[in-house]
Amino acid sequence: MLRFLFSVVLFATTVATAADKPLDPGKYFFNETFGNFKEELETARNEGKQGILLMFEMDECPFCHRMKTTILNQPEVQAYFREHFLIFPVDIEGDVEVTDFNGAPTTMKDFAFKQYRVRATPVFAFFDLDGNYIKPARFTGATRDKDEFMLLGKYVVEGAYKDQPFTRYKRAER
Repeated sequence: MLRFLFSVVLFATTVATAADKPLDPGKYFFNETFGNFKEELETARNEGKQGILLMFEMDECPFCHRMKTTILNQPEVQAYFREHFLIFPVDIEGDVEVTDFNGAPTTMKDFAFKQYRVRATPVFAFFDLDGNYIKPARFTGATRDKDEFMLLGKYVVEGAYKDQPFTRYKRAER
């Protein structure tokens, strides 16, 4: 009997540890895209998502790297955000052509800089299912921790951005 209980506890611990194991954000946080954000809106609607989340980033950004290695790689974060949003990275220095939410072709860097005035990274920008920028939910820089990033998602999912700034929402929720 004791051996059986030990086996059950060992199995439960192994399963819990595997569930908490960080996963590659490239595979498990971000969705694949051909860079046509107008078409992605249609996909988001068809999949019952609440909108699109873009992470404006650049390769040498230490804060982007920190987000990817400490927060965006967490299974709980990945599951919550993938449930509610399609999520795509945008390289603010990129010359790759994309199609914006209005169907106009542009480069990633022009999309970031000219349309959304991204000058620092990372920037997390949310868009509703009509491609409207949810400006109150824009978050620049790395979040303090996983909990703050989860609150940011909840802030958008619940529509709290319509009534209050994120800082006030955060104070009320913590």
